[in-house]
Amino acid sequence: MKATLPVTKDGPRVNEEIRVKEVQLIDPDGKNHGVISIREALDIALEAGLDLVEVAPNMTPPVCKILDFGKFKYQEQKKAAEARKKQKIVEIKEIKFRPMIDDHDYDVKMRSIRRFFEEGDKVKVTLRFRGREMAHQDLGVKLLDRVRDEQRDVILMVRFNPPDFVRQLRA
Repeated sequence: MKATLPVTKDGPRVNEEIRVKEVQLIDPDGKNHGVISIREALDIALEAGLDLVEVAPNMTPPVCKILDFGKFKYQEQKKAAEARKKQKIVEIKEIKFRPMIDDHDYDVKMRSIRRFFEEGDKVKVTLRFRGREMAHQDLGVKLLDRVRDEQRDVILMVRFNPPDFVRQLRA
């Protein structure tokens, strides 16, 4: 027969799941009862018609509170949903250029870059060379310099790394 691993529960331990001899007990009103036995804490919780919930399991002894566990779980879910709603996910937007870009196309891409920065996203500018354009890489570097200079007021940090082969050509 195969030995099965114990199932790990998500969230705090409740009532009979708490496997320690003594706990620090806090009643529903927030009054601290001090360190008492787990049996006595369970009896007090049962008498109040509520659950004994382990709120600080890493303490010695663990801190347990008497409360309505269903209501506690609901409030935790609401807090987590509120935290998720407030967070902003930063995306990396990519704009692709060619070295011989026309002025109007360049202006359209620059407006897009500015909009992305204003929305709080990061922007990756990619310069693509095709065929004989590789012979004029200096035009590409000038284009990237122009992009950087025109967006300087909205750019917080620019990491400009021309490809190694451009550095080799200049050396």
